[in-house]
Amino acid sequence: MGLDIGTSGVRAAELSFGKNGVTLEKFGQVAIAPGAVRDGEVVDVESVAQAIRHLWTSAKFGSKKVVLGVANQKVIVRQVDLPWLPDAELRQSLAFQVQDYIPIPVEQAILDFYRVEEFVTDAGVRMVRVLLVAAVRDMVMSAIEAVRKAGLTTSQVDLTPFAVLRAAGQIDPVGLQAHGDAEAVVDIGGRVTNIVVHQNGVPRFVRVLLMGGDHVTEAVAERMGVPLEQAEGLKQQMSLGSSPGAVEVDHPAARVVETTGAGLVEEIRGSLDYYLAQPAAVPLRRVVISGGGARLGGLLPRLALATRLPVVPASPLSSLRVGKTGLSSEQLSYVEPLVTVPVGLAMGVAS
Repeated sequence: MGLDIGTSGVRAAELSFGKNGVTLEKFGQVAIAPGAVRDGEVVDVESVAQAIRHLWTSAKFGSKKVVLGVANQKVIVRQVDLPWLPDAELRQSLAFQVQDYIPIPVEQAILDFYRVEEFVTDAGVRMVRVLLVAAVRDMVMSAIEAVRKAGLTTSQVDLTPFAVLRAAGQIDPVGLQAHGDAEAVVDIGGRVTNIVVHQNGVPRFVRVLLMGGDHVTEAVAERMGVPLEQAEGLKQQMSLGSSPGAVEVDHPAARVVETTGAGLVEEIRGSLDYYLAQPAAVPLRRVVISGGGARLGGLLPRLALATRLPVVPASPLSSLRVGKTGLSSEQLSYVEPLVTVPVGLAMGVAS
């Protein structure tokens, strides 16, 4: 079970693993009260717990053990080089080695790492390059408490960008691309956008942006003086122009969508440019987009124009068998951008 607690709703996917591959058994989502999750952080535990209980009842999931994803401004990911140690010893030593790399006291953080590569310095010292992950403990515990109050058990907490990579990244199991170009996978949620650059499944760069599709909706609501529900409907009728500053229709909402959507495109482009400016960066071959915010009209061609790279929609269901989910093919197609995170979280159990 993968559980994604988003800004506007909670989503979960149940996977089974067998000799014929991975099967999506069930998927469900329910809305949560406005303000219960703020920028990816659970602030109203009881409201979120109520939504999770409702989700489990309505979707009839077969397990109460979940893998929980976290990604917000209280999660820091840094690439750092450390003296080589076996994984168990390295994990135990993190608190004594990484304080200078993170802006929070280590005693207030939950620390983990992803081993990227090993190397030897000119002085002959064996080193390991890792992606260091540090999350504020209280933030993680709030999410776990919401799960507990819903009557479930958190078996694992995972970094959401890693889940995005598992579900939507193109990985060559033969290893022909191991030393080739990199791929960027971008999941655009309501208020949080997760970016991960990987090289054949090995994450090289992670960034969490505190912006997403809801920012466009809110801008339309403010400019037009209409409720958020009406603003969302207007947004879905509009599209980003084929070039910066252009609007497809002469409508005030179209100009707001263009301005705000262009800001999102620039934030994503800027993050990829930052990665490419790193000394160890390798060229990007394409960008893969998922998430509810990816439905913004004209977003993919505008991002392709900004990055000068192919930009394609993610297809997290393409590698899965689909069981008796109770969803029609049309419904599965509609929810596919939303399944990336919960599917990727559930897949982490087998990785």
